[in-house]
Amino acid sequence: MRRPALYSSSSRARHDLGGAGSGASGAEATAPYPAPARRRLIERLSGKPPHVFWPLIGVLALLLVAVVFLTQRPAPRTLTQHDINAAVLKTLETATLPSPALKAYEAIIPSVVRVVGQGKDRDGKPAIERSVGTGVVIVDRGVILTNLHVVQGAEVIRVMFADGLESIATIIGTQPENDLAVLQAHTIPDDLAAATMRSTADLAPGDQVLAVGYPFGIGPSASSGVISGLQRSFRSPEGKQMMTNLIQFDAAANPGNSGGPLVTMDGELIGIVTAILNPNQQRTFIGIGFAVPIENAASAAGMPPF
Repeated sequence: MRRPALYSSSSRARHDLGGAGSGASGAEATAPYPAPARRRLIERLSGKPPHVFWPLIGVLALLLVAVVFLTQRPAPRTLTQHDINAAVLKTLETATLPSPALKAYEAIIPSVVRVVGQGKDRDGKPAIERSVGTGVVIVDRGVILTNLHVVQGAEVIRVMFADGLESIATIIGTQPENDLAVLQAHTIPDDLAAATMRSTADLAPGDQVLAVGYPFGIGPSASSGVISGLQRSFRSPEGKQMMTNLIQFDAAANPGNSGGPLVTMDGELIGIVTAILNPNQQRTFIGIGFAVPIENAASAAGMPPF
């Protein structure tokens, strides 16, 4: 039997469908496709049920919101040199920086040694301290510069390194005209550091300096000051020796500083502290100290000048 067409514009078809007693509403009866037919048509066209489209629509909506948000945001501000300078200045104003003297001390202290000249008492009993001074390592195999008057006449010379290691030392060279002695330690630390030496050619009065040593055996001690003059002369209190071409400085130095390093604010060795001036012949500091330039001192150890 022939089935009626699903889609017809004839009034008879509409009449027949309306009077079939199927219970369909007027809207469904007059629509081009019934609701189930429309869903089946969409599924055939898309290959998926209609509810699958809702997550995709949600994702597209979120992407649209994100695009609008990003396009509405102001562009990031470009840093200028003024901003960088202001940040650096703020850091300098608020941060606590180490002082130049502290930096110099930390650079030279691994090379500073305590030097003791020992002798025997009148009864020939075990060695006692006859003199205490300072020395500075200039070669990392244990070569040390100090003052000759610190070790001259000592039966035993002992040195103590920055890490506390003690060793016997022997004199391997002298330079009497500059009151210098060169020592060789018998035992040295594994990580012994030699001082960095620097030419004195461009030094000038007013340059900052640091003296490090064992004044009166106390130390290591540091004192800062400036170069007061160059190419100075000094005569020993006994009048037996005249030294020339000395660096004059005002960093505090006392007995025990003899043989110790005079360094720049970079911690570079420029001289060996050798004498202090006191018109009253007292062995205390009044503001005038002298150091042998490192060029002269290094030549005592056979090292070439700068």
